[in-house]
Amino acid sequence: MKVGKIGKIDLETFEKFIRSRLGRPNKKVIVPPLTGIDAAVIEINPEQVLVVAEDPIFSIPGQPLEMFGWYTVHIGASDVAVMGVKPQYVTYTLLMPPQTSDEAFQAIVDSIHRTAWELDLTIVGGHTGYYPGFATPTIGGITVFALANKNSYVTPAGARPGNEIILTKGPAIETAGILSVLREKELLAKYPENLVRRAQALCRQMTVVVDALTAMEAGGVTAMHDATEGGVIGGLFEIATASKVGLVVEEEAFIYPEEVKMVCEAFQLDPVTAIAEGSLLITVKPEASGRVINALKKKGIAASIIGEVIANKKRRVIKRLDGRWEPLAIPKQDPFWPAFFDALT
Repeated sequence: MKVGKIGKIDLETFEKFIRSRLGRPNKKVIVPPLTGIDAAVIEINPEQVLVVAEDPIFSIPGQPLEMFGWYTVHIGASDVAVMGVKPQYVTYTLLMPPQTSDEAFQAIVDSIHRTAWELDLTIVGGHTGYYPGFATPTIGGITVFALANKNSYVTPAGARPGNEIILTKGPAIETAGILSVLREKELLAKYPENLVRRAQALCRQMTVVVDALTAMEAGGVTAMHDATEGGVIGGLFEIATASKVGLVVEEEAFIYPEEVKMVCEAFQLDPVTAIAEGSLLITVKPEASGRVINALKKKGIAASIIGEVIANKKRRVIKRLDGRWEPLAIPKQDPFWPAFFDALT
């Protein structure tokens, strides 16, 4: 099935259509909307800032609505957590087809409530209703926000020459998790069932809330970024662009779960370029990298040093497993989406 451009807009589109259309300027906006920046930062007073992020969430065919609610909260909360700030408050908009049953409605809101409770989040508002034009329940937007001390957050623009780059969990976590659910029959026909089940279990790793807060608590973090659409290679490019630095990365240093390799091999996807919610990129002062990795390990989160930040911003490269050097770039099309839509035909 051929599809057009799917997913979030690229830097060029942002600059063309959005950058100059942000309403009235306000000096209290410290971190404004930018591609590659996970959340905005607004000054509340000389000591405090408001960190706020928003995401749409769609339900995944073949998965229970309980997981839809779990994704909603974790994906929203992750964008605040990667700023080094503990998420505190939530609003969400739930849009449902008119034929949605009370049982399905309750399953969604129960899951959102339960997950927010587990993450110590308070739901303070939103909008819920039934509307034609929706085939499945959809989160039009989840907004997560928190108050923080003015000097206590990081952004993807904080990477500095000499920093080391850490990647948690490995690439393509979201890709492997979702496709192993949607295309289960195809995978079971070629691979061992226990490997397919392990891939499906990755859906519960599509979050970086614990990753980010653990790394921040360990200290020495200069920047963090959730590798979502465009995968790890896109996330690295966005850090380099935001921080105005170069990056030298080696794919050989990545953690590569066998189940991720299986799914990407089965559907001929490049794991480095595929959507990777759950894979956190961290830049850290070199003396702190071991401390951060050990802290993550204690939480059951695997992580490895995959490269370094350099001053030469013209050198942004990754050494692939076959020895080729490639420039870091956001893929023109995340390979996950065609594979996703093929499953729906």
